Amino acid sequence: MTDDIPAGPPAGTSTIDALSDQFVADLAAASPLLATMAGIPGFDDRIDDLSPAGLDARHDLAEQAMTALRGAASTGPSDDVAKAVLLERLAVSADTYHSGWLHAALNVIESPLQEVRMVFDLMPTDTPEQVAVMAARMRAVPEALAGYRESLRLAAGRGQVAAVRQVVKCAQQCRTYAGTAEHDGFFRRMAQSLPGPAASPEELRSAARSADAAYADLAAFLEDELSPAAPENDAVGLERYVLASRDFLGATVDLGGAYDWGWAEFLAIEREMTEVAAVVNREQVNRKQGNGKHGGGNGARAAAAALDADPAYQVHGQDGLKRWMQDLSDRAVVELGRSHFDIPEPIRTLECRIAPPGGGVGAYYTGPSDDFSRPGRMWWSVETDREQFSTWRETSVVYHEGVPGHHLQIATSVFARERLNDFQRLLAVTSGHAEGWALYAERLVRELGYLEDPGDLLGMLDSQLFRAARVIVDIGMHLGEKIPPGTGFHEGERWTPDLGLEFLTTRTLTDEAHCRDEIDRYLGWPGQAPSYKLGERVWLAGREAARRRQGPDFDLKKFHTAALNLGGMGLDPLAKQLAAL
Repeated sequence: MTDDIPAGPPAGTSTIDALSDQFVADLAAASPLLATMAGIPGFDDRIDDLSPAGLDARHDLAEQAMTALRGAASTGPSDDVAKAVLLERLAVSADTYHSGWLHAALNVIESPLQEVRMVFDLMPTDTPEQVAVMAARMRAVPEALAGYRESLRLAAGRGQVAAVRQVVKCAQQCRTYAGTAEHDGFFRRMAQSLPGPAASPEELRSAARSADAAYADLAAFLEDELSPAAPENDAVGLERYVLASRDFLGATVDLGGAYDWGWAEFLAIEREMTEVAAVVNREQVNRKQGNGKHGGGNGARAAAAALDADPAYQVHGQDGLKRWMQDLSDRAVVELGRSHFDIPEPIRTLECRIAPPGGGVGAYYTGPSDDFSRPGRMWWSVETDREQFSTWRETSVVYHEGVPGHHLQIATSVFARERLNDFQRLLAVTSGHAEGWALYAERLVRELGYLEDPGDLLGMLDSQLFRAARVIVDIGMHLGEKIPPGTGFHEGERWTPDLGLEFLTTRTLTDEAHCRDEIDRYLGWPGQAPSYKLGERVWLAGREAARRRQGPDFDLKKFHTAALNLGGMGLDPLAKQLAAL
């Protein structure tokens, strides 16, 4: 095993690399939102054409790239990988387009509705010229959302509409973005916080008013026109689920087998949590007795309540949360970069921020720009009125989103310009690959001794438990699976959203508001939720296979370096590549 596999010529020297690079350039021009999110400069003043014509044009680009790539000769193993990775992504993109559901894309977490708003979080505002670029993009919001309505209307005419739950909640998001009489809209708040564009401040304010109004118009459309056409049933059924799962995983899996495996994982983690909770409860009782207090309880839920009430595990205010996660992230970069990973200097910067209101609760990551002028960022989306946060619940999340999780993996790919073509560096990552690695990273930091505190360990196990629950509930709700015997939960019944919510609130330690957001997310984003544990399974299997093959010569740091240097891909090609390390 070497740090430079797959072997072959430097990226950009083969026909396949050239075709991959050209596809990224063409797609960036056709999708300015994607360009900004991927950190490709030159398109920040524009927004995608979200109308049917715009979707057709981007599909044509993909078809042309697929035809050219199929006829391109490979120069060796690295070209074989590059070709397979791009062809797999192009094929699933084409199948999604032909299904018709691309035009109907609407859900509470990741659809054009959120992408148009969230892209502004990634734009620089340090100079008047940069603010002027942002103002130009704000002026493009109304036309973009009008085109989006065209696509939704076209799909609705074919009978393809998101479930009413998604439509109603997305309308609520739009209202939050648009603002009310009591609260300014997102764009007006942003305009008020900026120094003003190179032209006149009034132009910025006018652009902001138009963008806010466009979201109000979208909310009205969703409520008045789309909602009456939306089905009540949330489940998408087998055909749509198989395609969506393939998109997120970069693989086709046995869904029934994955459902059964999810239950086995869940019950095993639940048993370990009970053991760790007993340790937490004993420590909490001893601490209270030492303070002249009494109390305590049994089980994971009692341990969670005790930890939530313990000042040693609390931070206060959103600024306090931001400082805490930045400090933990910075320490992880320094310590893990010293002993367990090679972390180049540009990757060592990770910014931690509180996300603007309007989306669901939870943490997420956005990658660095191609030149690293915009660093990778960890965002925490929290309830606007929440003031107290429990660090034991969130410690492993920082590792998941930062180092050694998403940031290390994604920024390493962006940095690998001499090894990977532009598609592999910037656009090839799948949810199974990325979320699988990040969940593996949570487990890894435990192995490396960073979760010795029983409270933090309980938080990590609950994170693992929740991801196992996602496999069960997501597949279960969409495919109407039966709940098997021996699980202690409504055995023999078929999954419904109400049962999904009950399961999350009674069998995990996550608060009810978050659980409600999660159910909405699974129902609107089928196939994504299982990608964490199914991806982690591939990473763990690859590591253990390498350990068995190499015996005493196995080096964990070299394995991680080689694996991260592969770049983004689906789980099927990932399994093949890890098998060669």
